[in-house]
Amino acid sequence: MNGSAERTGLPLAGLRVLDLTRALAGPFCTMILADLGAEVIKVEPTPAGDFIRTWGPFDKGESTYFLSTNRNKKSIALDFRSPEGPALLRSWLGQVDVVVENFKPGVMASMGLGFEQVEQTCPSLIYASISGFGSKGPLAGLPGFDQVAQGYSGLMSVTGTDESGPVRSGVAIGDLTTGMWTAIAILAALRLRDHSGLGQKVELSLLGSLVSLLSVQGQRYLSLKEVAKPSGNSHPVIAPYGVFRAKDGDFTIAPATPDMWSKLCGVLGLEQLLVDPRFGDNASRAKHRSELKSILESRLGTDTRSVWTQRFQEVGIPCGPINSIAEALDDAQVRQSNLIESVVHPHLGEIELLANPICMSGLPGGSTRTPPPLLGEHTHSILKGFQHSEEDISRLLRQKTVVQCELEMKKGTK
Repeated sequence: MNGSAERTGLPLAGLRVLDLTRALAGPFCTMILADLGAEVIKVEPTPAGDFIRTWGPFDKGESTYFLSTNRNKKSIALDFRSPEGPALLRSWLGQVDVVVENFKPGVMASMGLGFEQVEQTCPSLIYASISGFGSKGPLAGLPGFDQVAQGYSGLMSVTGTDESGPVRSGVAIGDLTTGMWTAIAILAALRLRDHSGLGQKVELSLLGSLVSLLSVQGQRYLSLKEVAKPSGNSHPVIAPYGVFRAKDGDFTIAPATPDMWSKLCGVLGLEQLLVDPRFGDNASRAKHRSELKSILESRLGTDTRSVWTQRFQEVGIPCGPINSIAEALDDAQVRQSNLIESVVHPHLGEIELLANPICMSGLPGGSTRTPPPLLGEHTHSILKGFQHSEEDISRLLRQKTVVQCELEMKKGTK
């Protein structure tokens, strides 16, 4: 493998990734690879860098959007529009293991960086492309964004209620899912390369990633031609299962098995429901879902969420609060599961970031080693890593083919 092996002990140590992505799907993918130890070189266009840096809200001028998807990476600022910018990228491809891009289809080829243009000279390269709709079909080549993909995929049609109409997911689920699928595909391609020595092109789309998530709702249509309707906070096929109101507000109960249903009735003192023909099996309960919910909530309304949660958990019934973001991120379970980590940022000081949730017995603790980079923070060191001489680096800086941030310039004077 190419690249630095400085992150010894990490699964992807020694792997070098050229990250030509921006916004969310691509950067989320490359952050996963960086978390696992790959050297991820984020190439950002001058003068402003990844346009996500301009998306608020901001923490002392730093985009929280950018902070959320770019830890553990190095940044070089490059003038893509100069003749030498794309030429530099082409010269680096033979020194990297993976390139990830999410430009509009055709842009990479216009810079001489399309897969067909580089595969002969870089036969071991894993070339990952992310797009809105993929490279085939009537929408191939069109730009696509998360909410467009959520709507196009059918996902929004089952999210929400009959009253609300279609509702988008509260996070960019299309972007994030595509990033994860792309990371998985890259790892699979690397595994194949271990055997064959050959790289390949990997393609993922927002549309494809979301269609793959339709799960049982998609299979219902394929097998039975049933078109699922929005089910709101209720499970589409299991009852009771969803959000219920206690004395002081809503919480979730998920008694998914017959044994759990029996225990639920016991805890609530509603054993008569077990012999009620309307609720004799799951199909009957789902058919009479509204009636059942009214009966359960009449009992749940006599006490608080915390009391019921404790009682249900004691007998093994899954349940829990409906937390706000603040409540979730301050929760003891989240904190003690190390799902939030701290790192020192050059402008912001110590900051907290959402951690990579992967737990591996052979993986050293903590996924966050370096903060999201400043624009061009590692320009000089990246060029050195690609075997550029000091004279060449000075020339590239003078003609502004590349730019380094003030922080790196100060480091260079020490």
